[in-house]
Order: sequence, then C-alpha cells, then structure tokens
Amino acid sequence: MAGRLEGKVAFITGIGRGQGRSHAIRFAEEGADIIGVDICADMPGLVPYELSSKADLDETVRAVEALDRRIVAHVADVGDRAALKAAVDDGVAKLGKLDIVFANAGICALGDSPIETFFQHFDTLLVGVQNAFWAAYPHLPDGASMIATGSVASLIKDAVEGPSTGPGGRGYGLAKRTIAQYVKSLALVMAPRMIRVNAVHPTNVNTRLLHNDPMYQLFRPDVEGRIPTREEFEQAAPVMQALPIPYVEPVDISNAAVFLASDESRYVTGLQLRVDAGSVIKQPALVDL
Repeated sequence: MAGRLEGKVAFITGIGRGQGRSHAIRFAEEGADIIGVDICADMPGLVPYELSSKADLDETVRAVEALDRRIVAHVADVGDRAALKAAVDDGVAKLGKLDIVFANAGICALGDSPIETFFQHFDTLLVGVQNAFWAAYPHLPDGASMIATGSVASLIKDAVEGPSTGPGGRGYGLAKRTIAQYVKSLALVMAPRMIRVNAVHPTNVNTRLLHNDPMYQLFRPDVEGRIPTREEFEQAAPVMQALPIPYVEPVDISNAAVFLASDESRYVTGLQLRVDAGSVIKQPALVDL
C-alpha cells in the first residue's frame, strides 16, 4: 500500500547515510516531502569511524528527488539548537508545513576513548532529540507524529555499560534509557493535541555505526593481536538476538517508522516499538516499558 504519507512533510535528523538516509527514502517512497539535516563532519578522537560527509548528504538529496519528492537539506549539528531551528524554519518556509519529526541522528563509540566521549554521546543522542523536537514543535499541527530513535541498549540491563565499553558506552546507555522515559512523559504532555510521541528501538543495524574496528573487538575479544574481520564479527553477532541473525537492515527500522509516522498509528502513543529480532526477550530486561 503506497502513499501512506502522501501530502505530509517530515523533518528527519542524520539523513546523510545509514538509518537516516533509509528513513528519508522510505518516507519519500510513501509520498512525504523531507526536511533533513546531517552534521557532515567527523569527530576525531571521539568517534572511531568516519561520519557522513556533504557528498553523502547530497546523495540522499538525489535519492529523494529521484522519487519525485521535494527535499530541503542543511548541514547542521543536532547539538546546536539554533542551527536546527534555522533548518526547520527554512524547510517549512519552502515546503509549506510540517507533520512529522523523526529525531534519528546518532553515534556509538564503544571501547577505549577519552572522557569527553561521554559528553558527546549525551549531546548527540539525547540533547539532539530534545533539540529536534523543540525546533519542530511550533510548526506541528494537531495529530502530528513525533518519533525518536532509541536502542535495545535502553531496555537490556548493562547492554553497553560493561567495563570494556568505556565512557562512550556509559553515555550511550544513559542517553538511550532517558529517551525511553522522555517519550513516555512527552506523550502525556502532547496527548491533548492528539500529537503522538513514540520511540523505535533497534537492535544492531547494518550501518557504519556497527561496522568499525572497536565494535568488532568488543564482539570478538577472543581474537588476539589483530582486528577481527567482518566475517568473524558476524559469527558472534547473533548472540544478541533470539532470531539467528547478526543484525537487521536500515529499512527494517524505516518500515516501523513509516507506521508510526502515518495515520495508521493515529491512536498509538508512548510506545516503545522494538525492532530487535528478539534481543530484549532473550536477555534480562532493565525495565518493562
């Protein structure tokens, strides 16, 4: 059933590649026009892999436009509230309205890292959600949809907060747990306006955030003296899930988000939607959300 978001405009953060690009394309396939941002810059010393570039963002723009949808894209850091407001305001001025906000931008730097990594994770993952919602809210009509990307790490005890995950793991876990609680509270606040607020919680996703040397080392500490290969990582990765797979694909998260963004979920709010291949049911739950 195509056209589930026909006539809607969605603001999505982190659209340069990975999950964010997938979300922008899937929403466009369903008829939405897109306002999007990405930082388009690396974080040397804090994130051990390359982040999206301006070329990546331009590729997302081309992909959306190839679907005959409109897109307004800006380079902006989700930690910069003024920059997000400017991006959203410009997008609404050009596209006419805003119906959906999807706070998706994320990083994950686990393993040995400086203390500053903790602050950066908190700023990107939690403050970034707050800033995206804050920037979008003045433009949202009654019945709008607000979505945040959480993580199964927020629902499983000590999922990313063991001694080997470093400051990044602590910051990641705290931010994602707080997102889960934030969504519940904000859903109650927004309910009188029929604005739904939900979170989608992925397990490991097949993106650059997952495929990097420190992540491979965490999954394969038995491989000594060298970086584990992707094949070696994939042999161990299914331990996370009840279903025997190493990870899900970005489009699996996008498909869930389309439901939350569409009128099909008009009475769904405060939901913690897990796209986790059974990760939470396999391991000790932190809290029943």
